[in-house]
Amino acid sequence: MQNSLWGPINVVAFNTVVFLLAMAHLKAVLSDPGTVPLPQTRLDFSDIHSVETGCEHVDWTVCTRCETYRPPRAHHCRICQRCIRRMDHHCPWINNCVGERNQKYFIQFLIYVAILASYAIVLVVISWIYECKDCNEELSVKQSKLLHCIILLLESVLFGMFVSAILVEQIQAIVGDETYIEQVQQTGPYRPHKPKLALLSEVCGRQHPIMWLLPCTGVHRKLDASLIL
Repeated sequence: MQNSLWGPINVVAFNTVVFLLAMAHLKAVLSDPGTVPLPQTRLDFSDIHSVETGCEHVDWTVCTRCETYRPPRAHHCRICQRCIRRMDHHCPWINNCVGERNQKYFIQFLIYVAILASYAIVLVVISWIYECKDCNEELSVKQSKLLHCIILLLESVLFGMFVSAILVEQIQAIVGDETYIEQVQQTGPYRPHKPKLALLSEVCGRQHPIMWLLPCTGVHRKLDASLIL
């Protein structure tokens, strides 16, 4: 592959996936997952469902830790110490919650890790099937190459399987309209009759599905103005 066109092609393709993976991970880390804003003044929760309070939404709840109203599907994160809209879980990989506004980037990160792991496995297998005639034939070089390939293969298989399992869970949670926390609480799907494509569009954006794989634009959402009293 050294003297063929496949070498440069694989270098460009592999590093392109690495770049997209790094961008998605950075976006997932730095993006606001959907933090519920804190009130500027202390609130009186005695009449939460009264129109006079400005919080007429009967399905809203009160977070006693944040001391604020929170919309449906928002949960308090004990690590972030804030309520997160449509919180799925707190992920140590991104040191952030996976919520309404950054779940798209987290899914992209998982996809690119799975692609990169599969790509590495294919390259290792090809290197075993097709002998490199121009490579160094010394025994020490062959042994180090074999050891490197075995470690890379095991690492890629383990990471690929683990990430793929999480990715499937995330997709199932979106199309089932039930976050991981809601699954644990056994509350059932939030909107069971909503089309699956519409649910995916809520997370990934309303542009063409091909654009869902690019960590460029976020999902614009209209926040509730009555949240801060």
